[in-house]
Amino acid sequence: MKDDIVLHENINRHTFSLNSDHLSLNNLSKAKMNPPNFIIIGAMKCATSTLHEQLAQQPGIFMTCLKEPNFFSDDEQYFKGIEWYRSQFQEAMPGDLCGESSTHYTKLPTYPKTVERLAKYCPDVKLIYIMRHPIDRLIAQYIHEWTERKISVEIDRALQSHPELLEYSLYSKQLEPYIDIFGKQQILPIFFERLIQSSQDEIERIGQFINYPHKPTWQNTLQAQNVSAERMRKSAWRNFLVEAPLLKDIRQNFIPQSWRDSLKPFWMMQEKPQIAPQRQRELQAIFDADLARLSSWFGIELCCDRFKSTVREQAVNWRE
Repeated sequence: MKDDIVLHENINRHTFSLNSDHLSLNNLSKAKMNPPNFIIIGAMKCATSTLHEQLAQQPGIFMTCLKEPNFFSDDEQYFKGIEWYRSQFQEAMPGDLCGESSTHYTKLPTYPKTVERLAKYCPDVKLIYIMRHPIDRLIAQYIHEWTERKISVEIDRALQSHPELLEYSLYSKQLEPYIDIFGKQQILPIFFERLIQSSQDEIERIGQFINYPHKPTWQNTLQAQNVSAERMRKSAWRNFLVEAPLLKDIRQNFIPQSWRDSLKPFWMMQEKPQIAPQRQRELQAIFDADLARLSSWFGIELCCDRFKSTVREQAVNWRE
């Protein structure tokens, strides 16, 4: 009997011992049973891909290989079932903090069921929302959609036919349903301009927010991801030339990289889109009204004219 007790104690000791790279037992159990622990919910074109890759470099953090599962937003993904979603985290090590990054989660009114679905399956998840000067974000999305051939008209016309360009920059509108359901304590506001300027400080803030037990390190050697200005427009025949096995071998072995790089601008937007002055003023008025709501939530003054300088000065959090 005594030997059985000793054996039982030894088994327990080995089973539940965790080294310094892992979370506490309670967090481990929670992480294993209910991934994800945190989600980057947007906004689109606000360095979410870059942050996703930076977090994936940290020991003890697992980020999904499919960067944007879009499970809770897109019907076709949601209908695959919760087990499909959980399978995106199956390669995580025991004790890893698990995260994903789906910008569709803050694309109202396009995906109206997102918050309700997310609350159903992940009521305790921590949410990270990155914001950027609203007009800069809008322009970056326009370039992105142009490269995807979803938009082919100039930007002023696109603003009339694609209202989502404006809607996704209305940050208080996107945040409000999350605040109502999850509360501010589960949401970390991050600003793109400060993330780029004070990367180490901001990734440490994120680490503290998600209860990461170590000091995360921003990898300066890791290139920015999914930069709109560097994207090439979709082209079926270019893809054929690049991907066809025989042509691919010829290209890689006989055509210099410098020559290949010189051709890329043919599929890239050559100049930054310019919004007409009158339309710019209209947009600024709309965005300033939205930023005024954020100002009341954060206890700082935000407006288009001083947005970048304000958010770079200090880390922004919820007003107490």
